[in-house]
Amino acid sequence: MIDIRGLAYFVTEIDQLDEWRRYAEDVLGMMTAPAPGGGLYVKMDERPFRILVVEGAQRRYVASGWEVAGEAAFKDALVALGNAGVGYELAAPELCRQRGMQAIALLTDPSGNRHELGWGHLSDCQPFVSPQGVPRFLTGGMGMGHTVLPSPNFDASAAFFRDVLGFGLSDIFNFRPDPDGPAIRIHFLHCNNARHHSLAIAEYPVPSGCVHVMVEVDSMTEVGRAHDRMTARQVPISATLGQHLNDRMTSFYMKTPSGFDLEFGCGGLQVDWAGHSPFEFTRVSIWGHDFSAGQRQQA
Repeated sequence: MIDIRGLAYFVTEIDQLDEWRRYAEDVLGMMTAPAPGGGLYVKMDERPFRILVVEGAQRRYVASGWEVAGEAAFKDALVALGNAGVGYELAAPELCRQRGMQAIALLTDPSGNRHELGWGHLSDCQPFVSPQGVPRFLTGGMGMGHTVLPSPNFDASAAFFRDVLGFGLSDIFNFRPDPDGPAIRIHFLHCNNARHHSLAIAEYPVPSGCVHVMVEVDSMTEVGRAHDRMTARQVPISATLGQHLNDRMTSFYMKTPSGFDLEFGCGGLQVDWAGHSPFEFTRVSIWGHDFSAGQRQQA
């Protein structure tokens, strides 16, 4: 099994970097700086970046960066990938420098999503000082948050994450847009940290390459302040404020400049996996989270 410790970063693409700069600073309350080799670093904790924005013709999610425990774990990961017949490419030094890792293996899952497995993050010991006064984002040993990826080749993707990358099943949601129709499967997966899920896979395609990413703050006050900033900057909302049933996150959703959603929340469940039993939940949220709000806004 590959010992993945958390979502270290994600990479996204846009044709106008300034849009992400304004969104990150003015709405998310994160810091920005030029990235080595081009692009934009978005900083949310003591690391130089957690979001890398690269300039390109499309507006899309590019890759998920996963951190393994160390050099030995990285070498073990390469062996595990080889034994499973999964092709990978070792990243060039320039890409490793831009991503801030000692070494990275580049690969794709059975649904075509790109993943970057790396070890040994760089640190410049510079503090996070939010331009909007956000005290902190919850990262550290739990990684930067979670990502939800389109996985139309669902069975093969689920097996890949379980049997090759070593993710465990947190819980299951079978989405039924038509009560009498087939279910659309969404599996929530955890790695080697306490966050309820660092990854979820959804049984449908998404043009932007990602359903949503999640970042977490430490209080409802900061969620509310971010909601006010979203409204003031006229950022499209994707779902109203609510609390999820499975991970207990109180959050809202909004569009990113690259077209996928971002969940901004607090109070996410931290789990002792030794005592956890996966379950199927039948409704997304205990209260709130009206996802039709985004559709009404677009109409």
